[in-house]
Amino acid sequence: MRSVTDILRRKGSEVYSISAGATVYEALQLMADKNVGALMVMDGTAPVGLISERDYARKIILKGKFSKDVPVAEIMSRNMVRIGPEEDVEGCMQLMTDKRVRHLPVFENDRLIGIVSIGDIVKTIIENKEAIILQLEAYIKGKR
Repeated sequence: MRSVTDILRRKGSEVYSISAGATVYEALQLMADKNVGALMVMDGTAPVGLISERDYARKIILKGKFSKDVPVAEIMSRNMVRIGPEEDVEGCMQLMTDKRVRHLPVFENDRLIGIVSIGDIVKTIIENKEAIILQLEAYIKGKR
């Protein structure tokens, strides 16, 4: 079974971030530029939250606010669900389902080392299942 470490090795561990004082519009622009669905929100070098496209949709658009007027700190998720690099992908999927989140910041010894998304997890689970199927097919063909 694969772990978060394997995912970060494959996709990289670069984390895109924005300050809590930036506007939601600036966060959306950065997400679009980097082709990501969430950003870590930082106070200096300390992670203080996470802002996602979902936060924008639910806390700006649906409430009739304007993204250029609202600071990231107003809508970011402060109680981040965190994981360690040793977490297995099945555990991540269960955690994401239970907590209804799509992004998990990865911390090692209180140091942010990456973020995994639901897409990363699903992709890895599918790859694992495909590998098992290939192994089983090879086993069956070898037995005949």
